[in-house]
Amino acid sequence: MNEFLTYGSLFGSSFLSATLLPGSSEAVLVALLIAQKGSVYGLLLAASVGNTLGGLTNILLGRLMPQKGQGRWHDTAMTWLHRLGPAALIFSWLPVVGDLLCVLAGWLRFAWLPSVLFLAIGKTLRYIVIATATLQTMQWWH
Repeated sequence: MNEFLTYGSLFGSSFLSATLLPGSSEAVLVALLIAQKGSVYGLLLAASVGNTLGGLTNILLGRLMPQKGQGRWHDTAMTWLHRLGPAALIFSWLPVVGDLLCVLAGWLRFAWLPSVLFLAIGKTLRYIVIATATLQTMQWWH
């Protein structure tokens, strides 16, 4: 597998995993690390950028939604999100909830720069933890 396909497949998987579509970019990252395909930093960059751009896609989708209230649970969630602001996007890596946070961030019209920053931090930290755990396990195993 050439380097373009290595990084491109991880980028594509991480992008799709961050959108509302199902995917498992973590498994692709672990498989590439185990197979020792590409550099660790290159793989982390491809996964982080792809996943961040996928999250931004969800934010854009949220901005396209009409703003209408939905009842008591809606008010509670909105109060919590308004209190945290874009910092809530640190948790955008969480399954299911993370996608919803991104859509809500767009729907609430959070500022772009802080949103991108917190989104990227959350997504990147997740991949760093996964890569570190994988590499430590590989080192221990051998």
